Amino acid sequence: MIAISVFAVCTVVASATYAGLRHQMLWNSARILDRPQAAPYGRDMTKAKRQHDVYTLLVEIGRKAGDGLPDGATGAALMVYASGVDEAEAVRETVAILKQADTAPLDVSGYGTLSEREAEGHDISDEERVLMQRALDENAVIVAQVTPFFDD
Repeated sequence: MIAISVFAVCTVVASATYAGLRHQMLWNSARILDRPQAAPYGRDMTKAKRQHDVYTLLVEIGRKAGDGLPDGATGAALMVYASGVDEAEAVRETVAILKQADTAPLDVSGYGTLSEREAEGHDISDEERVLMQRALDENAVIVAQVTPFFDD
């Protein structure tokens, strides 16, 4: 009987403490939102965000258990449209997403932005343009095509 009442008291105290902490956190959050924010790590928060572009990337992947490639495939090439402030960020994001998807990225080749590809004379279909716009709007990595490799 004593153990039950001690447990009940602890539960009530813990609930009251939690409610008090929650109230204090909400009150502090409201106060913090009212004052100007300091720049993290000495950066100026008034700088404008850098413009994102969509980069066309060709990614070669190897085999890995659970990668979803067909039986007998030795790897695959993926045509990817990735959003980023520069090509290096687009490559980093693409590799990170592909690793999360249980694939083994081996090599990434960049073909530039839409305007760079047009300047080089690439023929870009309306379907590609729609996927590129979607990648830009959603700040996403979109795999547009998968071509598996087979040993002959």
